[in-house]
Amino acid sequence: MTYHLSRTVELPFDAAVAATTAALKRHGFGVLTEIDVQAILKAKLDVAFRPYRILGACNPHWAYKALQEEDKIGTMLPCNVVIQQHDGGKVEISAVDPVASMQAIENATLAAVADQVRTLLRLVVDEVAASVPPAA
Repeated sequence: MTYHLSRTVELPFDAAVAATTAALKRHGFGVLTEIDVQAILKAKLDVAFRPYRILGACNPHWAYKALQEEDKIGTMLPCNVVIQQHDGGKVEISAVDPVASMQAIENATLAAVADQVRTLLRLVVDEVAASVPPAA
């Protein structure tokens, strides 16, 4: 089992970040954190790194259900979604697979919650991958 849901998108990097944020919102997620890895590595280590953004996404409804089932599940929240630009300019969006990340927890109700969140995150990734690039 893979630990992520990933697709290459036909969007420039900044447009992919915006499209991902919008798709997350359409599916009930808010972005609690946004980490610009490229900027942080430049500032802290003075190294060049490709555009790489981590969005900490949270769907309050499903997070609440998960917290009711496991009081320490917060160690696995929020759901990280990564947008990165690879060599050649290809942009990829990847979301954590909550089913994979929670498989060590033996709790059938939590597994059902993780499955619902996986479905939503897969929709987000697929929607962004299907986005039409902006006209030049």
